[in-house]
Amino acid sequence: MPIKYVSMWRRSSNRLRQSEVWLELMCLSGLLLAASALFLVNLSSLPLLDSHETTLAQVAKEIYRSTDLSTWIFPTLGNKPYLEGPTLIHNLVAVAYKIAGVGEMTTRFPGALLGAVSVLLLYQIGREIFVARLPALFSALVYLTCLPVVRYSRLATLDGPLLCFELLTIWAVLRSRRDLKWTWVTGIGLSLMSLTQGLFGIQILAIILLFLFWDTPRLLSSIYFWAGLFLGAVPSAVWYFAQLWHYRQLDVGDVMVNFLLPSAQQHFVMGEFSPNYYLIQGIQYLLPWLIVMFAGIQLIQHNLHWGWGKLLAVWLGGYLILECLMLNHNDLFVLPLYPALALAAGKQLDRIYNLPSFIIYPRSWIYGFALMALLAALAGLNWGVRDYIDFYLPFICGSVSITLGATAIAIAQQDKQFISLLFWGLFVSIFVLVISPHWIWELGEQKSVKPMTELRQQYTPPQAVATPLLSFLI
Repeated sequence: MPIKYVSMWRRSSNRLRQSEVWLELMCLSGLLLAASALFLVNLSSLPLLDSHETTLAQVAKEIYRSTDLSTWIFPTLGNKPYLEGPTLIHNLVAVAYKIAGVGEMTTRFPGALLGAVSVLLLYQIGREIFVARLPALFSALVYLTCLPVVRYSRLATLDGPLLCFELLTIWAVLRSRRDLKWTWVTGIGLSLMSLTQGLFGIQILAIILLFLFWDTPRLLSSIYFWAGLFLGAVPSAVWYFAQLWHYRQLDVGDVMVNFLLPSAQQHFVMGEFSPNYYLIQGIQYLLPWLIVMFAGIQLIQHNLHWGWGKLLAVWLGGYLILECLMLNHNDLFVLPLYPALALAAGKQLDRIYNLPSFIIYPRSWIYGFALMALLAALAGLNWGVRDYIDFYLPFICGSVSITLGATAIAIAQQDKQFISLLFWGLFVSIFVLVISPHWIWELGEQKSVKPMTELRQQYTPPQAVATPLLSFLI
């Protein structure tokens, strides 16, 4: 009589595996939908920023309109060679122009789309280093609700693409520890960063080599690892060689410095804004995840024997050290740290979520979120009564105040649901911000920012007729 094996589990291993796949697809689909809502909605309602987005748009427009295919490799600005840096993103914007026409939407869409993809990549990194799904999901949601990540990815700058390529490279490195074929993807990620901003690619390469030396030194002695890096880096090497050869009549040193160092035009010119601008800039970088991120950094110090602790320690410490050594400071230099900080915060939230019910949550969190709720309420009263413009600002501040206040109450009551409450409240608040006319508050600073409509009226001949779609870039 044949033996019939009966599983001790109610469901077979195949069904368990299928349910695991469906759950993973649901997480990825939900993150993609949420990221699309924050990164891609309402991109065309506000004009481009002078000296911030318009340079990229002008270079892309000249690539798009040129009949010479070499312009895609050797672009121009005002019919003169553009040597301010690599132009991968400019080419992507030019492709968007060819597909959907010229406009604010198509100018910002490529970077915003890559910013949205970076949310999924961060989730995949969390799955690699934490294995469990919950800390990876928490990390992705923290990253998704970081205002600087959302806002600067929506602008036509290099920040969103750089975050995406950075996370692609880190994910490929983690995967290559188990499958050496992923080293080729690592090289591609480094190539993409080098073709976006050369110096940033060098920094990330130094960070991943230091991590592998600490965590997986056997990989550094593998010929397949270096072969994969070399094959993936071929496109960027060919591009840089072509630039040096094409502009060989110029000073080679100046050309390489322009290609490697970030252009000042990619960031706002500091020192020309009102005090309110600096206050808002500081708030968006610090709040509201600062408390959780700081606790996550403390958690890293006690888990350096784990792979995730080594990665985040090298990522945070190595990047800061390299920034100090290279003196590459601007108002956005901390943005590449947000993925690592989000992973640390996600791990800390997972730890708190799994604490026994009798463990008291940190009292500093209660006071911190209560104080932030009070500040948001005061800001809402200011914009709702004293400096009233429209209902958006008071509503956003009220939403943030209610979210942070309810979070403080939930923490005081030892309720782990404060995590989902905080995620949902911040998501709604940021969504209302991005659909409002205030998500680019630099437009209100007339000293250094001028809407493109004024530029068009200044430089367009009176007899010229422009279509609404093309009017902002004539």
